[in-house]
Amino acid sequence: MSEFSLRNQAAEDASAPQKWDITFRSLTAGYGEHVVLRDINATLPGGRISVILGGSGCGKSTLLRHIIGLSRPLGGSVHIGGKDMFALPDAQARRIRRRMGVLFQDGALLGALSLVQNVALPLTEHVRLPKAVIREAALRVLRLVGLEDFADYYPNQLSGGMRKRAGLARAIITEPRILLCDEPTSGLDPITAARMDALLLSLHRRFPAMSIVVVSHDLDSLRAIADHVLVLREGGAVFSGSLAELEACDNAYLRQFLRREADARDLAAQDGGSDPRVRRAIAAWLDA
Repeated sequence: MSEFSLRNQAAEDASAPQKWDITFRSLTAGYGEHVVLRDINATLPGGRISVILGGSGCGKSTLLRHIIGLSRPLGGSVHIGGKDMFALPDAQARRIRRRMGVLFQDGALLGALSLVQNVALPLTEHVRLPKAVIREAALRVLRLVGLEDFADYYPNQLSGGMRKRAGLARAIITEPRILLCDEPTSGLDPITAARMDALLLSLHRRFPAMSIVVVSHDLDSLRAIADHVLVLREGGAVFSGSLAELEACDNAYLRQFLRREADARDLAAQDGGSDPRVRRAIAAWLDA
C-alpha cells in the first residue's frame, strides 16, 4: 500500500511467519469471578477470513478482547504466530499487537477530527513523517474504501456505513498482519452490509497474508465471506471448521441457528409462565 507499512519498518522481524494463525489453548476467559468462556480449543487459520459466530452474550466480543490483549485469560493461552501472547515479555507482545488493526463496531471515529485526520491517526501518533506525506497515505486508503471525496468531512456528516468504512481504512493504514472486525455489518441496511462484505473480500484479495477475524451473527455476511467459522454457545466452542463443514453439520443447535428457527419449547415455557391474573386484567383493559 505504501512505504509506511509495518512490514517495511526497521523493527519488522524478518523471521516472522507470513501468515499468522490465532490459536486458543484451553482458554478460559471472563471478568473477575464471572466466567464467560471456558476451555476453548480452536485455531483461526492465518491468511483466511474467519468468522466468530454465536448468539448475543455468548462471548464473541470477549474472545476478541483476548486476541487484542485488552483482557488477560483466567486460564489457558492465546497464541499468535505460534507465540503465547501472555507469556511473552511486554515489549515483544506490544510489537505483535502493533501489527493488528481493529474495526470497532461503531467505527469509533473521533468527532473533533476530519475523516482524513481520523484515518491518519495511527501514523500521526506513532511515526515521524511530514504531515503532507501522512495525509497522502490516509487519502490512499480512503480511496481504497471509496471515501476519498469525503476526506475533509467530519464523522457527524457521514452515514453509519461510511463511518464503518472510515474505521476500516484507519485499521488497515499500517497494513496489519491481523485485522479484527467487531460486527462490521451491524446496524446497516442489506445493500450497505453487502458492500461491507465485498470490501472485506477485496481486502483479502489485495493482502492475502492478512488474517481477518470477523465477529458477527449476520448469517448473510457469514455465507458471503467466511473461509473458517468458530461457533460459540453457552461459554464453549461448539464448532470450528470450514463454512462447507458448518452447512453440512447435523448438530441440532447449529441447524436451528443457521435456519433462524425459534425453539418452540422455550416459547411454550415462556407462555406457560405468564400470570393469568395479569392476562385477564390486560384483556379487560383492551376490551373496555
